Amino acid sequence: MPELTDLSVIRTLCEKYDFALSKGFGQNFIINPGLPPKIVDASGVDKSWGVLEIGPGIGVLTKELAQRAAKVVSIEVDERLPPLLAETMAGVDNFKLVLQDVLKVDLRALIEEEFPGMPVAVCANLPYYITSPIVMKLLGDRLPIQNLTVMVQKEAADRLAAAPGTRASSAISCAVSYYATSKLMFTAAPGSFYPAPKVTSAVVRMDIRLTPAVQVEDEDGYFALIRAAFGQRRKTAANAIASGLGLPKDKVIAAIEAAGFDARIRPEALTLEDFAAVQRELK
Repeated sequence: MPELTDLSVIRTLCEKYDFALSKGFGQNFIINPGLPPKIVDASGVDKSWGVLEIGPGIGVLTKELAQRAAKVVSIEVDERLPPLLAETMAGVDNFKLVLQDVLKVDLRALIEEEFPGMPVAVCANLPYYITSPIVMKLLGDRLPIQNLTVMVQKEAADRLAAAPGTRASSAISCAVSYYATSKLMFTAAPGSFYPAPKVTSAVVRMDIRLTPAVQVEDEDGYFALIRAAFGQRRKTAANAIASGLGLPKDKVIAAIEAAGFDARIRPEALTLEDFAAVQRELK
């Protein structure tokens, strides 16, 4: 099979199958041949692992994963791609394509059926427009996976890897840190993709914690509090929480002060433990 990062090969395949890249699906194919091995290296998978890939495109990263892992199952929503993938992945017997929307498929059942007895990783060049919902589904559903290694926009990567309590933190930083430890592994220039995006990309690895970073009684309420706090970034945590949760501002201020913080504290200054303390005082 010709090199799938070769732009002339990509164009020939697209023409053969009457395939035009879709902005709606956030399709940017990898054309830097050094990237797929680097992404798989970052994931740490080997021949004992099962890998769940999201958005295989024409199979550039998929082929590298299939060479290194025991089995690769790729979930693709674009119904135009299976014939093209049938050609590019021909003869790769440890690969399976699932034509589904990753946000709708029963991932737990899929993982248990396809990867019995294996450690499982997620490895993907994620569509930029839907990064957060996918990452939150993978983490929030508490799936039997050990790590996620994803290529995303650098700006999104910074949020996924930011530590709560630091200036770069956000609601998704807190959610990721609750479920996993995260690290920005490396960046990729726009020219590594076709078509070239207008921004730099980056790979983030998230290793799932055995237990959440903090213990809270009401997890839904905890995340609602965090989302409210970051919902209006220019406001103090007290103002944003009061507004976002529809609570009296004086009650929120009292809870923040009872938890040991200044009433004017900003949400990005609060750690996961700090939010848990505020939640306890709000009850």
